[in-house]
Amino acid sequence: MWIAAGSRLEPPELGGVSHFIEHLVFKGSARFSAWDIAHIFDDMGAEPNAATSKGHTIVHVRCLDEDLERAFEVLAEMVARPSFADLDHEREVVLEEVAMYEDSPPDLVHDDLAAAVFGDHPLGRPIIGRTSTLARLDDGVVRAYHDAHYVNPGIVIAAAGHIDHARLCGLTERHFRPEPGSEVPRPTLGAPQDRHVARFNEKDTEQYHVCLGGPGPCRADPDRWAVFVADAILGGSWSSRLFQEVRERRGLAYSVYSYTSLYADAGLTGVYLGSRDGAVSEALSVTLDELAHLEEQITDEAVSRARNHLKGQLALDHESVTSRMQSLGRSVLLELPVLSLDEIVAHVDAVTRDDALAAVARYYDPQRWSAVCIGPDASPFRALTDDFTWEEL
Repeated sequence: MWIAAGSRLEPPELGGVSHFIEHLVFKGSARFSAWDIAHIFDDMGAEPNAATSKGHTIVHVRCLDEDLERAFEVLAEMVARPSFADLDHEREVVLEEVAMYEDSPPDLVHDDLAAAVFGDHPLGRPIIGRTSTLARLDDGVVRAYHDAHYVNPGIVIAAAGHIDHARLCGLTERHFRPEPGSEVPRPTLGAPQDRHVARFNEKDTEQYHVCLGGPGPCRADPDRWAVFVADAILGGSWSSRLFQEVRERRGLAYSVYSYTSLYADAGLTGVYLGSRDGAVSEALSVTLDELAHLEEQITDEAVSRARNHLKGQLALDHESVTSRMQSLGRSVLLELPVLSLDEIVAHVDAVTRDDALAAVARYYDPQRWSAVCIGPDASPFRALTDDFTWEEL
């Protein structure tokens, strides 16, 4: 069950409310207590879960086909009619999650990068919220936000596996009441301004955690396929430039990779590396050098390998019923075409060397990227980011 509620739709003073509701739906509904929900799913051997992103929330369950009706019934009650029981208690749980997140630099550094790249744009806000904003989320605020966002036009039901479409539609009609005239709040769209900033977050860590990134394609941009190919060449596979140069040949990092995030009006291309004191300067220097010379690596052979890598990953991913459910639900909720595996593969196959070169020129210019670091001392990071505009956290 996909809901059009995510961090970018929240007023700044209510940051984290979407994620908070994701937690609260498991605390009970009008018909089922939290204890009931836990026992019903455990008795099925089912796997319920939920997640919040910048643009949506998903509440889902993986269960046996014979348990579909009962699982759907409970999930629908949780999503549409939560009781918001134990709100203050669950707030403490979320605050513990925030504290855990703050103690996990490999995760936290990506939020720091989003804030650096997007600035005051809503995409720069953390999904999980902050201690100060979570304190404002009382029963009235939470119910009002739920009533505005968890409405029929903003909920998509997606399923994959041994399931009949007509039966799924029947279950949806049975458990979700009509809400004529309801309107789903949509985000105000607008691409953020280009930034070239550096930020340092001092923490007593064993490693330095570094992210670099800049503007990427939006989720409907036709050149996103070329970006996926360029990303695979840069740092998205074992044979990628960053993995080979930073980890395999020099031993400067255990974890180093590139990634791409797509949104309605913007995107983000990024790189992560974690490296110890004494190695981080060289690791960052090699990464910046690979970025500066990425165009030279976009050969016909490299593009062919990257396409094959992506097609193999897509085919393997398609074997998962959960992945197929996610592809369906995300596409419908975000008003994107629902593409078959063959259609996606065709888009990847169509990427040429010239396409990849154009994507690199547009999205992988180090002068349009920002950089963030979490570590014990700013000196190694500052020495290599002097040409960035420094911002204090």
